[in-house]
Amino acid sequence: MTYSTVPPRSQVSLLRAWHLAAGGAVIAVLLHLWGLYRVVGPPQPPWFPYADKLEHAAGFALPVMLILLAVALRRPPGWQWPSPAVTAVVVGVFAAHAILSEAIQHVWYRHRTGDPLDVLADWIGIAAGVVLLRVILLHGFRNAYRGLAAL
Repeated sequence: MTYSTVPPRSQVSLLRAWHLAAGGAVIAVLLHLWGLYRVVGPPQPPWFPYADKLEHAAGFALPVMLILLAVALRRPPGWQWPSPAVTAVVVGVFAAHAILSEAIQHVWYRHRTGDPLDVLADWIGIAAGVVLLRVILLHGFRNAYRGLAAL
């Protein structure tokens, strides 16, 4: 009896998807930190009124979604969602970081100020990241089910 060293095609594609999600999460977190802690603030004048709030929401949504997606892709087949504990930790860390980053900007940066509306935009972005992940996972599950039904 011989054993193949090549994993089945579905495992290879899952591993590739995990690498993309994990790499994307690292890049998203680095961009997130650069955006929050760069010395100068966003470009002046803004693209449109409250553009910085949209940037805050997107800057928190993308890393949260990609981190949770990477976690979901590492779970055993059949599990479609990261555990509630992992989700709570990721959401909690980013929610606390939203407050901390605005406090740091207010206290230690000369040309930047902390804004409570930025914290609100960050929290909305976190929620949007979780919802977006849910949509992606449900869509992926439906496509996989359709593929199996066609066999």
